[in-house]
Amino acid sequence: MLLPSLQSTLKEAGIDEAGRGCYAGPVFAAAVILPPDFRHPDINDSKKLSPAKREMLRPIIERESIAWAVASIDNEEIDRINILQATYKAMHLAVDRLATTPGLLLVDGNRFKKYPNIPHQCIIHGDGLYASIAAAGILAKTHRDEFMNQLHKKYPEYAWIQNKGYGTAAHREAIRIHGFSPYHRKSFNI
Repeated sequence: MLLPSLQSTLKEAGIDEAGRGCYAGPVFAAAVILPPDFRHPDINDSKKLSPAKREMLRPIIERESIAWAVASIDNEEIDRINILQATYKAMHLAVDRLATTPGLLLVDGNRFKKYPNIPHQCIIHGDGLYASIAAAGILAKTHRDEFMNQLHKKYPEYAWIQNKGYGTAAHREAIRIHGFSPYHRKSFNI
């Protein structure tokens, strides 16, 4: 079972992203504030969960959270400002959209662009340590997967329903044959 919080004084929002390394589609980020007494044995790093388990957990997280929000930055903006800045921007937008203001941000990873007036703590592999970060990762991943599944209907040749925009061998071959779609990240060295 993951840790419920880093500390007990301030209301914490866990923050994580999905799709940062993809060749196509937006980068998504989520922020989640869980109740102090929230526990669920299946909450974990989204990469360690099956798609079915993530989909099962999504409505539980959305229903049981004090507040949650998801934001995305599209591929065109990623190309304009770079993927790192786009990730920070998506994370900030997710925090902006929270219905409750947190007192501390727990950010998965080792870098973050300071959010105004709210302290943060970067935690490497935080999605495998803290429930709020793991919950944010699950929401970011499931919302992004849903978006890529919709895009797959318009561009089935790239098999986004399977690879979600990641650079699999089949996706690279589809790019070689069909070229870029309007959703590919042109700034990536594909």
